Amino acid sequence: MMVVRPSLSGVLTEQVLGLISDSGLQPGDRLPTTRELAQRFSVTTPTLREALRRLEATGAIEMRHGSGLYVGADIERIVLPNPNMRSMPGGQLLDLLDARILIEPPLAGLAAGRPGAEELREVLGEAARHLSGQDAELHEANMTFHRVSARLAGNSVLEEVVDSLLSVHAPEQREILRIYDDRRRDYDEHLTILEAIEAGDARAAEELMRAHLIDVKTVVQQRLM
Repeated sequence: MMVVRPSLSGVLTEQVLGLISDSGLQPGDRLPTTRELAQRFSVTTPTLREALRRLEATGAIEMRHGSGLYVGADIERIVLPNPNMRSMPGGQLLDLLDARILIEPPLAGLAAGRPGAEELREVLGEAARHLSGQDAELHEANMTFHRVSARLAGNSVLEEVVDSLLSVHAPEQREILRIYDDRRRDYDEHLTILEAIEAGDARAAEELMRAHLIDVKTVVQQRLM
């Protein structure tokens, strides 16, 4: 039986994570310099940098040019988007929407009546300012609406799943907006979802989110044929 030894880079990755945990460091806290870490772990600076790049790829640390190393915002994250994902063909684009149809409606229902709905209204206010054709800004507001809806449900793992689906496939999400091509209708449907969440109507919020996503999928499917 072959025993697979961990690589030096893998060992260093665990050591840096252990240092962060043992030191009680939080996202945004500064780490020792690369040279100090290399001396601490008795390795060369280039070897340490390889481990740091691995940690940066997962958001565990942030390497700020000219400033130093910092604990990343995603240090405690469970679900991570694949940074190497390439563009998807039409069939997978529909699969992406199917996944969102399964996950997001129940989360909208759970968000109903919870504190924080005012943030959703602010997001829709931002979307309303970009309905005349600023698609990049409108897309960002739309995705923020879905992220905040998921966050308000109170399940951090499912929030990360939704965020990952929206983040790793950002080009596909923009393509969905382009194909759907009905900005006002999209906005109005978001508004009805918000109103149900504000009213604490879990059933309506869930059904409206499901109908909204199915509507988007139907239009995309028709235009891909």
